Amino acid sequence: MIPTSFPAKEDIARMTAGMLLDINAVHFNAREPFTLASGKPSPTYIDCRTPISHPRVRAAMMDFMACTVMREAGFEAFDNVAGGETAGIPFAALVAERLGLPMTYVRKKPKGYGRNARIEGVMTEGQRVLLVEDLTTDGGSKLSFVDAIRETGATCGHTAVIFYYDIFKETEKTLGDHGVKLHYLCTWWDVLAEARARGAFDAETLAEVEAFLNAPREWQDARS
Repeated sequence: MIPTSFPAKEDIARMTAGMLLDINAVHFNAREPFTLASGKPSPTYIDCRTPISHPRVRAAMMDFMACTVMREAGFEAFDNVAGGETAGIPFAALVAERLGLPMTYVRKKPKGYGRNARIEGVMTEGQRVLLVEDLTTDGGSKLSFVDAIRETGATCGHTAVIFYYDIFKETEKTLGDHGVKLHYLCTWWDVLAEARARGAFDAETLAEVEAFLNAPREWQDARS
């Protein structure tokens, strides 16, 4: 069903942060930092795949994402919703259902046999495609998906995610220079604020997380 209620962006951010805490998708550990895919340490980790196993949370977040892209991009802005392999696929399907649009997905690389395709499903020349993923850190991983979409003759000027780190200054410029606008539900700052309001973690841990969010590269370099 297409959402027709549009909560304020601030309410969406607060409620999404709260839901991520509710389902234990948020992990803070300053004493034993997590190792990110980059090999760098971090006192924060978020698992945005977790919502797929929580129907009420999943439904609310996907309503929020549909509302967000309609409000920020337009009600008739898209012809196709594409999910990025793999985390973006279920969310793209759910958003496509809410927007009443076809759904496709984009492989990270050609599958190596058959049609050797990167796009699965039907995507045609001239379609305006919304790329959906679970989260974005620095925006770089989105560019390959966007390029694969554009190679079909379709256009892709928007990407939507549940979670945006919002701690690396270059992220929105990286996407913007590639002609892509980012839409998101909440950030680490929203999660930190909600965690503080709830007393979800001890004060020392939250202080260390805030130090990381304010200067992530420096925090990582000091501990690498």
